[in-house]
Amino acid sequence: MTVRLTTLPNGFRIVSETMPGLASASVGVWVDAGGRHERPEQNGIAHFLEHMAFKGTKRRSALQIAEEIEDVGGYINAYTSREMTAFYARVLADDVPLAVDVISDIVLNPAFDAREIEVERGVILQEIGQALDTPDDIIFDWLQEAAYPDQAIGRTILGPAERVQAFQRGDFEGFVREHYGPEQLILSAAGAVDHDRLVRLAEETFGALKSRPQAAVQPALWRGHERRELKDLEQVHFALAFEAPGYRSDDVYTAQVYSTALGGGMSSRLFQKIREERGLCYSIFAQSSAHEDTGMLTIYAGTSAEEIGELAGLTIDELRRAADDMTEAEIARARAQMKAGMLMGLESPSARAERMARMLSIWGRVPGVDEAAAKIDAVDRRAVLDYAGRMLGAGSALALYGRAERAPELAALREALAA
Repeated sequence: MTVRLTTLPNGFRIVSETMPGLASASVGVWVDAGGRHERPEQNGIAHFLEHMAFKGTKRRSALQIAEEIEDVGGYINAYTSREMTAFYARVLADDVPLAVDVISDIVLNPAFDAREIEVERGVILQEIGQALDTPDDIIFDWLQEAAYPDQAIGRTILGPAERVQAFQRGDFEGFVREHYGPEQLILSAAGAVDHDRLVRLAEETFGALKSRPQAAVQPALWRGHERRELKDLEQVHFALAFEAPGYRSDDVYTAQVYSTALGGGMSSRLFQKIREERGLCYSIFAQSSAHEDTGMLTIYAGTSAEEIGELAGLTIDELRRAADDMTEAEIARARAQMKAGMLMGLESPSARAERMARMLSIWGRVPGVDEAAAKIDAVDRRAVLDYAGRMLGAGSALALYGRAERAPELAALREALAA
């Protein structure tokens, strides 16, 4: 399987990977525009815009968009992240031209009908309400805000209800003008695809787009704080984060191996100590996520109000111990988990298309899977212990939700880490 990349004269990029033996393909357009690209008064508009793409174009009604893809047995969807918005479909090989036509139509020709804006506004307000009613969901938004306060990268993707209630057609059109230029769009496809055919389709649909200046992105600045929301819930939801490497850092794979060994599975330190040995929680995990220029290592658990102090203390103990005695066996297991997870995930054409678009956006190229596996294998015990030691003094942030009166403050956790 070989990745092929073509860039049109206007800067629009087409990347594809043919996967022999598949009868279907995943194809989509990824836009270098997400929550991080919003000004404060625009917070939530990238996500709202994603919703509006399916509410009709100049050529198709909302029903026709769904019917044309589902008539051939395919499906179509979209998502918004902090750094990208994606519109994608999974179809059989013969229907790839249809998928490109529908996706290009919803990206380039949204109708922004006034009635549909009001309908979708209600849907998104319900989505915000649902998130607020889901403690182990909303706490991660609060943690992000505590880590990066007063910054675009720290704001919620859904946006606050008051912003969502105010957006009008002109706001959507303005965001598209700012961020949907050809240099910010990537057509990515994997599976039963023909690259040359994709390029011809892209030339027909995106080739006439005019190049435009790209707005600068506010650099991320970690300012870790604490957010504590008191509410009478069954559990206290505990989320502790540390500043971690971004994708452009050489340490990004080390951070991921470390977080996997720390709390990435049932054999991990946090799971074994806090759930299996002490029975303090049902769910606990650690994970390391990355953006272009920053990252976050997050530890999450839910426990009772009476046991939150003990859980927090044991978490700090495990962080300190990991910097001294994490074994080669633990690290080898974490490397194997990471590689297996990556390779199993990439058996899906949708995952491959997403990975290619994301890597192309960050690095301007698509590193091979073998290259990524080699970098994981290169993470040795010395690198992990060194990283674990530096973590003890890294910037941290804390979010708590529930009957958290007895939970230690962030300052106390920092002192315990440094002791």
